[in-house]
Amino acid sequence: MFVNLTDVLTNEGKVLPMRIEAGIMQVSVGGESYRVLKSAPAEFVFTNTGKGRARIEGKAVFTFGLTCDRCLQPVEKEIALDFTREVMAPDVEAESSVEDGRDFMDGYQLNVEDLLNSEIVTSWPMKILCKPDCKGICPKCGRDLNTGTCDCDTFVPDPRMAAIKDIFEADKEV
Repeated sequence: MFVNLTDVLTNEGKVLPMRIEAGIMQVSVGGESYRVLKSAPAEFVFTNTGKGRARIEGKAVFTFGLTCDRCLQPVEKEIALDFTREVMAPDVEAESSVEDGRDFMDGYQLNVEDLLNSEIVTSWPMKILCKPDCKGICPKCGRDLNTGTCDCDTFVPDPRMAAIKDIFEADKEV
């Protein structure tokens, strides 16, 4: 969806609040696609900050259908966005140190879906967990350790003692 920002970019002091239904159905992060289960209309405030410049303040909430990184159970994860971006008109010279938001602009049109998609990706959590103390699954039998324990031997020997272990297992005399 595109929003025309000509009025905001050409009139100094202009403030334009807007509510926009994004229409994002899925997001790709790290090569995986995630489905949007719920989303509310995004709240934007477009403010002229000088000749051909505007500040975009936005808030949005998305709920995704994911899987827990430890136990692989389905999880609903809500990501709340609260961001501020600067954009410039296409005819304004950009300073090299200013992030001008041209990735989201097509002339005087703002691509709202690209902007929100970028904000979702940068706000994506490093690890998705069903609960903070998720125990994961057993590496031997695959049982979900949140539902109970298994009888698998989970002893991990100290690798520094491997040489001594080999001596005892081979029935070698020293």
